[in-house]
Amino acid sequence: MVKIVIENLGGKEVTTNDLTKSALAILQSHSIDWRFECGAKGRCTTCKMIILKGEENLSPVTAVEQNFRNQGALRLHERLACQSRVVGNIIIKVPEEGKLPHIIYHL
Repeated sequence: MVKIVIENLGGKEVTTNDLTKSALAILQSHSIDWRFECGAKGRCTTCKMIILKGEENLSPVTAVEQNFRNQGALRLHERLACQSRVVGNIIIKVPEEGKLPHIIYHL
């Protein structure tokens, strides 16, 4: 079982045994609202997440993510939730530009 902890959502934790799903799909399956505008197709960066711990527990960076990195739209320690499969425990946070207006975020 793997765990995703979202630091700036009060340390909210979600767990899964399904290592085939993207981080975004796991978050959605636990009723966590996460911003994404392209339908989880890797065509934008709105589902960006900041990896605070456990970056090695994500699938390798995809070609889509590398393209965004090359453009400067995705920095080191940032991944697209729609492209990243979770294979071990991670601690993440929602970046400022990904915050939704109806959710209260913590520092």
